[in-house]
Amino acid sequence: MTRPCRKWVNASIGRIEMERMRSAETHLLRIDLPALPGLTLYLKDETTHLTGSLKHRLARSLFLYALCNGRIGPDSTLVEASSGSTAVSEAYFARLLGLRFVAVMPQTTTLEKQAEIVSNGGEIHLVDDPASIYATARRIADEAGGCYLDQFTFAERAVDWRSDNIADSIFSQMAAEEHRVPTWLVCGAGTGGTSATIGRYVRHRGLSTMLCLADPLESVYHRHMADPRIRIWPNRRSVIEGIGRPQVEASFVPELIDRTIAVPDAASIAAARVMSEFLGRRCGGSTGTNLWAAFAILKEMAAVGEKGSLVTILCDSGDRYRSTLFDDGWLAAQGLSCADHEAQLRQFLRPASPTSRASMDDAPYGRVVNQ
Repeated sequence: MTRPCRKWVNASIGRIEMERMRSAETHLLRIDLPALPGLTLYLKDETTHLTGSLKHRLARSLFLYALCNGRIGPDSTLVEASSGSTAVSEAYFARLLGLRFVAVMPQTTTLEKQAEIVSNGGEIHLVDDPASIYATARRIADEAGGCYLDQFTFAERAVDWRSDNIADSIFSQMAAEEHRVPTWLVCGAGTGGTSATIGRYVRHRGLSTMLCLADPLESVYHRHMADPRIRIWPNRRSVIEGIGRPQVEASFVPELIDRTIAVPDAASIAAARVMSEFLGRRCGGSTGTNLWAAFAILKEMAAVGEKGSLVTILCDSGDRYRSTLFDDGWLAAQGLSCADHEAQLRQFLRPASPTSRASMDDAPYGRVVNQ
């Protein structure tokens, strides 16, 4: 690729910075848990970004990183390997700069995500073997003389972990809460960029918060944490899109993880469904994985009388999974049953007494406060 015109690069960075300035910060939702006195759950709601997910932050950073490193020019074709949400956000930023964007994704990616990519001006290239998305994306970029954005390599280095990131936002919003420094922060890992940003920020600020990785059962990351020699897990793939990988990605930094909880797909889906009922809007599967791990930790804290707070992330909207995770017929075809897991989760969100239950208004299992 020829060296991009500096004037065009400067103008492109300016457009992205203007987009950032126009974007509001996302909400931090406080969830009261009458069944777990002394403990509070907070949800960082990343679904309110313009492109509907946590990946909006990552896509912005990846574009700035590529621009500042001279990898994108005015005629570049941009290509990404993705399970969907990153590609939705990258399609948005590519259209902002007037560039062609191609998303390379597994055939199993939900139709809803595919439609969002197209609506943002992107193109879709589907592959049968999920493990081939990397090589296919690189080949398409090379053939077009373009740029493979490569989130799985650059996520942890493109984001500034010192400030102006999701961790900075969370801790700023927690500043006036009773337990302003959460005991735990729970997140999943796809690229590993979010966990790296949070882990580094916590250390940089000298905070006591511990970081838990919520990982799909059919993912390599929790296995790698138990045995660093394991870097590939070629067995059955999880149906939870966006987190969990068959290989340890370059952006995953295991040294920053304090604990790992492996979550079965049925438990993730159950948590997504139950919290969707509670909030009155759908949550995605990766959010469900986070929530299952979060409630496991909260239950342990309650058992020993520990008080404090825990923060986890609402990653994307469940509307992107209407045809899969929220479709009973699809679940049955996958051999997944969520009823037992749903029953367990409802115990955490159920009001403590008939009196408190009567004051819950429209929330069937509890209440959300301080929005």
